[in-house]
Amino acid sequence: MSESPPAPATLNGPRLRLRPWRDEDREAFAAMNADPIVMRYFAAPLERAESDLFLTRLQDHFATHGFGFWALELHDRPGLVGLCGLARISWDHIPWENPADPPVEIGWRLNPAYQRQGLAEEAARIALAHGFGPRGFPEIVAFTVPDNLRSWALMERLTMRRAGSFEHPRLPEGHPKRRQLLYRLRRQDWIDGRIP
Repeated sequence: MSESPPAPATLNGPRLRLRPWRDEDREAFAAMNADPIVMRYFAAPLERAESDLFLTRLQDHFATHGFGFWALELHDRPGLVGLCGLARISWDHIPWENPADPPVEIGWRLNPAYQRQGLAEEAARIALAHGFGPRGFPEIVAFTVPDNLRSWALMERLTMRRAGSFEHPRLPEGHPKRRQLLYRLRRQDWIDGRIP
């Protein structure tokens, strides 16, 4: 009999809490996913039913793996401000050589009112520490469209290295957001970067 994954952790940083999702997050999550500013680098904003399905998938990922994309909230103010975390890539075909089986990605998404405050970086550093620390992942990847300068600049501040580009297999040929920049960070490089 296989062991069930551990209960999802709640992770804390100076300003942020990364916590498991609650059903009461659905409305704020749907509003964020429908926001054209938030979604400008994704395929399209999400309708409410699509957002609810996405949140169910996030909860299912936690149930299966014990980690995932956490809900973000500020310590001094309740309520959802975004998401950040780690996920197993579940595509049928990984369009680059496969260093882990399957690879783990890091990602983030913030409500516009909380952007440009360093919160995505704080959350991403917490998530990476969890992934490379307790989880012991050998590598974590990230990707975004070339136009998303702020996102790939954050990847570089996190010491992730650009590893080329690829065509996103879940977007049709000719889609303007199909080309993605790929970034990678190996666990040993993350450890070496933390040694003073």
